[in-house]
Amino acid sequence: MATLLQLLTLAFLLLLTTASTLPPSPSSYQGQTQPLLLFGPVLSSLGFRNFAAAAAPSLSNSTAWRGPVTVFAPSDSSLLTCGPSCSLTLLLQEHTVPGLFSLRYLRTLPFATKIETLAPDRCLTVTSSAPNASKVFVGGVEITHPDLFDDGLVVVHGLQGFVSHLSPFSCNIERTTSLSFPPPPPPQDASFVMRLMLKDAMLRLRLSGYSIVAVALRVKYPYLVDLKAVTVFALNDAAIFSDVGHEYVTSFRFHIVPNRLLMASDLERLPAGTVLPTLNLGQELVVTTGGGGPFGGPVRINYVRIERPDMMFNLKMVVHGLSMPFPHVNVTAVTGSGSGYDAAAGCGVAGNADVGYSVAPPSRIERTDEIEDHHGL
Repeated sequence: MATLLQLLTLAFLLLLTTASTLPPSPSSYQGQTQPLLLFGPVLSSLGFRNFAAAAAPSLSNSTAWRGPVTVFAPSDSSLLTCGPSCSLTLLLQEHTVPGLFSLRYLRTLPFATKIETLAPDRCLTVTSSAPNASKVFVGGVEITHPDLFDDGLVVVHGLQGFVSHLSPFSCNIERTTSLSFPPPPPPQDASFVMRLMLKDAMLRLRLSGYSIVAVALRVKYPYLVDLKAVTVFALNDAAIFSDVGHEYVTSFRFHIVPNRLLMASDLERLPAGTVLPTLNLGQELVVTTGGGGPFGGPVRINYVRIERPDMMFNLKMVVHGLSMPFPHVNVTAVTGSGSGYDAAAGCGVAGNADVGYSVAPPSRIERTDEIEDHHGL
């Protein structure tokens, strides 16, 4: 009965995400963190001069999103066939979607996923060729030059042609896999970039079958937004609703490394015995199998293999997929002696402020004991 109640609670929390809004953003812009301001120079430098010229009027008419964006850009020559009925300003909005969608990530989306564009109530449909998604299409047009630009705030893909003006009904079919965004107020504080990255991560996790983790990130939003970076180890929805799900949900904070952006390449460089902090103050993770060890094979943390490294990442966050939750282990027994922090300091990435762990847990998470809850979210 308890397990049923917990699953129902999770389902209820998931439903809440469709009706609620994110915490309010601050109220003024910093130019360097407003991705849309990069449109003109970036598109022009890549040779998309028609879209670059349309950037300024397009931005003045688009207020629905001020976060990371992905642009599907047609060549100037293909736009010559658009004709006098085309509006370049509207076309740019219809070819731009909120969020960071690399080619690698687009390949993981369910067939015919719809993503709302900057043009209100207009959606692009993402499809791919079988069986290994070697070709990806948006609105039926192939992405022939993927990932031309990606700075963590703006992604640009080159298209073979252009997508004709979208129908007002383009978002109606398979609405459950669509994304829509309420207009957030503009930002002002230093945590603005992390706010954008959290929103980006939550929307992409929901698309990828990690809706419960997206809910959990939302619940912990006030405690994550002031961090410098976040590494999350995640179970997908199917695993959470299995026998191991309750253990993961009740120890979700144990699966978050605060103030560290640990990409797969960084984890591979960590030697066995490296200790990592978690959002649960006083509870740590330990690398039990290093990537460069004598036995080879993938990195294991707390004896658990990382099944999907770099499953989702952006400028401030990375999410790695697991097949089971991390068990609690005796860190001293695993590391042999000492705290294990020296091991992290000795690895090749200790000089990166966002990678490794060579000092005591950062003061930003010292109040973790005040955010206890009954479900571990």
